[in-house]
Amino acid sequence: MSKSTLKDLKNRRSIRSYKPEQIKDEELDAILEAGTWAPTGMGSQGAVIVAVQNKTQINKIQKLNADVLSDPKAKPFYGAPTVLNIFVDKTKPTPVENGNLVIGNLLNAASALGIGSCYIYRAKEAFASPEGRELVKKWGLSGDYEAVGHVLLGYAAEAPEAKPRKKDYIIKVK
Repeated sequence: MSKSTLKDLKNRRSIRSYKPEQIKDEELDAILEAGTWAPTGMGSQGAVIVAVQNKTQINKIQKLNADVLSDPKAKPFYGAPTVLNIFVDKTKPTPVENGNLVIGNLLNAASALGIGSCYIYRAKEAFASPEGRELVKKWGLSGDYEAVGHVLLGYAAEAPEAKPRKKDYIIKVK
């Protein structure tokens, strides 16, 4: 592993405040490509990433996510101008694990490019709702897919500090 890769992994933070300007297409494309190179069970490549930059659609998805929280006033996307929605084919091996590996690649690639990101849960429940299923249908995604998570992307309006690593994080058995 290169020192720059290790530095990128150590410096990634969840961003919960974004500047309003949209990220560049080249940045988005590089992040999306990184997601496609995530390891998947038996090389199945069973994930699909739906990148949304349309503010109206982002607001709809955010509302669906807030509804899962039972808090219609919640803003769980923190003003991010891009939302990636990760779906997995439930007929493929280890679908949820595959989706989370894709998400990890997306988050780390964003950080390496200086783009803020945050992993937001509740996508499974949000897209299982009638309104969520309608959006997925509108996007043309068909088959036995289930949402795993949302990845927020944008230019960070904050710079959170890292928490110290816990002492018992690693156990070595030789």
